[in-house]
Amino acid sequence: MEILSENSLKLLRSRYLLRNPQGNICETPDDLFRRVAKAVAVAEQRLGNGKAAEKWEQRFFTVMSRLLFLPNSPTLMNAGARRSQLSACFVLPVEDNMNSIFSALKNAALIQQSGGGTGFNFSKLCPTGDPLFPAGGTASGPVSFIKIFDAATEYVKQGGVRRGANMGILNIDHPDIESFVFSKKRESVLRNFNISVGVTDQFMQALENNADWELIHPNSKELVKRISAKKIWDEIVEAAWQTGDPGLIF
Repeated sequence: MEILSENSLKLLRSRYLLRNPQGNICETPDDLFRRVAKAVAVAEQRLGNGKAAEKWEQRFFTVMSRLLFLPNSPTLMNAGARRSQLSACFVLPVEDNMNSIFSALKNAALIQQSGGGTGFNFSKLCPTGDPLFPAGGTASGPVSFIKIFDAATEYVKQGGVRRGANMGILNIDHPDIESFVFSKKRESVLRNFNISVGVTDQFMQALENNADWELIHPNSKELVKRISAKKIWDEIVEAAWQTGDPGLIF
């Protein structure tokens, strides 16, 4: 396949081409595209149209082999292979209790093992220092749990060939928003996460009007703190300039 550059071929060999039980590559790029095209076209057979399956297999193979279109990584890795998981992105709920938090962590590990990436909004977790009942003690806050998710991802290779990828979100009105914004300031922290601030129209209006912004407890909905919207915005800009994170989710 002359259309593929040497770098492309290296990437295919390292991540996408199937290997036998001995770990040796057992397909060519053409074989990969044929495998994927055939697996995707099986949907037509299930609808009872074998001729359509053949037609779409060939059309899909053609657009892939000419690099006019390529599906996502899990499809290239898994279609027609032992794993059948073809989705790239999963959003997992995280509620403010240990059962939900660690269920999400378990599910994330299984998804990443199958080649998928995972996203979480941690805004329902109570802020740092919140008293815990009935256990006693105080809450460690969302950032501490994000670090646990990050550490787990470090040891779960995505699809067996690449490290897992996560998106972590915290809403702009969460009391821990400032520590979240700067959570990647230290090198090597949250290496397996992109982070984004969940931003609302109300915050952007407060910023435009140079007004204060209210940080609200996610469970009691009580006011925890007032802070200048501009101060938070400047911190987001500074952190993004220094580290590339956080992004913004509207």
